[in-house]
This record gives sequence, structure tokens and C-alpha cells, in this order.
Amino acid sequence: MAKRDWIASVVMLAAALGIAGAYAPAFQTEGDKAPSLMAAHAADAVLPAGRSETMKGFDALTRKALAGDYEAARYHPIHFPPNIATSNRTDCLMCHAEIVKDRPRVESQAGVKGDSVLAWYQTLDSYEGRQESFHWRHLESPLAKQVMNLECTFCHQGSDPREQSPDFTVPAALMKANNGQPPFTLRKRVNPSETCLRCHGTFPYQNMELTGPWHEQRADMEPDGTPNGCLTCHAAIRSERHNVTYLNKDGIEKAAENSSDVCYGCHGGRSWYRISYPYPRNPWPDMDKDTVPEWAKGRPDKSEARYLTRAK
Repeated sequence: MAKRDWIASVVMLAAALGIAGAYAPAFQTEGDKAPSLMAAHAADAVLPAGRSETMKGFDALTRKALAGDYEAARYHPIHFPPNIATSNRTDCLMCHAEIVKDRPRVESQAGVKGDSVLAWYQTLDSYEGRQESFHWRHLESPLAKQVMNLECTFCHQGSDPREQSPDFTVPAALMKANNGQPPFTLRKRVNPSETCLRCHGTFPYQNMELTGPWHEQRADMEPDGTPNGCLTCHAAIRSERHNVTYLNKDGIEKAAENSSDVCYGCHGGRSWYRISYPYPRNPWPDMDKDTVPEWAKGRPDKSEARYLTRAK
């Protein structure tokens, strides 16, 4: 390199360093302002009155999270047992409101219009309206409000942010809270075998000694004047049902008077799995307690204590 070129390079490098040095204090000053600006936003945050008493105990931390402190949000104590067990939907929607606001695409990437096809959950008469998001259908839809009483924590009972497994954060006493099984599945935010499967299992027609699936049997069991063939048997058999906090028993029984889709919707009509949930056999009047079918052996005779509600 020629001496003149070398000198020119040194001059340019020195000028660049000088410019960076001149601007460095400004960058540092702005950075120093960030925490104080975040604190100001945190102090101004208005928290909803409907939050749980548990959540109120973390108001200062919640304000930091709402002001943009990601770590405060990610590791907020409401996300972990035992606090999450006493939280409510308002607590969750303070940060996660998008779950009930987001809507499916109007048109698919392939150009198919959403209103020109039926989603699988629209094939039953019990669902009305356009396609909607997963969470909206479970929390805000007319059907959900009529037959369900779901809180976010029914499915989301806590999760370790790093491993996506709650085994790191769940107390040992709660590790077998789900019918003797661990309450979570590794690398999943929820345990589907104790949440989704309750309402999205297959129709166990073999247990009922039917000759085939419901869609094959329905016409024979619902002659004119019989809107719900399920109640032909279940008006007297296994009549102690739905007495759990996550369902609206009265709403289910009322809606079931008009259509078997109300029953079938959660007992095979919206099946995600090839198995059905092993529901407990809550005793009903005139139940033969001495004879237990083979498929029912080993099943509990009452619903889990944490979900029990007073039978009506």
C-alpha cells in the first residue's frame, strides 16, 4: 500500500471513531431513559376490576409487564402453580386478548373463500355462524356460553417457559392431579388426555351395544317426534352427568331436548382422537351396582374432586 493511501486510511478510521464517540453518549443517554419511561408507563396502567384476588397481589409486577417488560410478563407468578389455580379469565385476557379477537382468514392461500366451505365444527346443527378461531369458539360462542363454563386454566394450568414442560414448576403434590396421571405432557402447553379428549373423543358405540357409529344409527333412533335419540336410553341410564364446574349442566340438558347434536357434539361428533375419554360412572337412580360391564371396570365412580359441583 502506498504511503499516501495508508495515511488516507488512518485519517478515515480516526474520523469514523470520532463520530462514533461523539454519538455514543447520546445513545447511552437514550438507553438510560428507557427504564424510567417504562416505569412511568407501568404506573399509569389501569388494571381491570374483574381480576382475581390472587392477581391483585401482583399489581406492581403486572404493570411492569403491561408497560413492556418482557421478562416480567414471561415469568409472572400467575403463570405458575399454585397461583394459576385461583386466577380467572380476566387475568389472562389482560395480556392475551388477541385469542378472542383474532379471526380466521377470509380466504386461504390457495384462494378458497372461507364462507364457501364448511369447517369440520360447522357440520353440526349446534354450531351457528361463520368460521371463528379456536379460543373464541370455546369461550365466546353462543354454544360455549350455553353448555360450557370454561376458564383458561381448565387447559392452561402452568408451563415452564424454558422447557415448555410444567414438570419443572409443578409442586410434587400436584403431579398426579389428573386421575392418577401427571397433569402435563412433555413439550405441550396442556395435557390433551385430560382436557381436549373429554369433549373430542370418538363415539364409543361398542360400549352401548350399538351396531355402528351414531351417524349410521341416528335415523333408526330418531323417528318423527323424537328429536334426540340419545335420551331414549339416557333419560334413565347414566342420568347423573355433567355435574362438573367446566360444564353448564342446565344449559346442556335444556339444549339436548331439541337435538342429539348437542350430545353427539362432545361425544364423537367433533372427534380429534381415535379413543374416547373414560368418564367416571357416577351412580344414577336404580343403577345395578353389582354388575359392572367389562369396559367400565376400574373406572372411578365420581368425578374428580377439583371439578365437582353440587348435583341438582
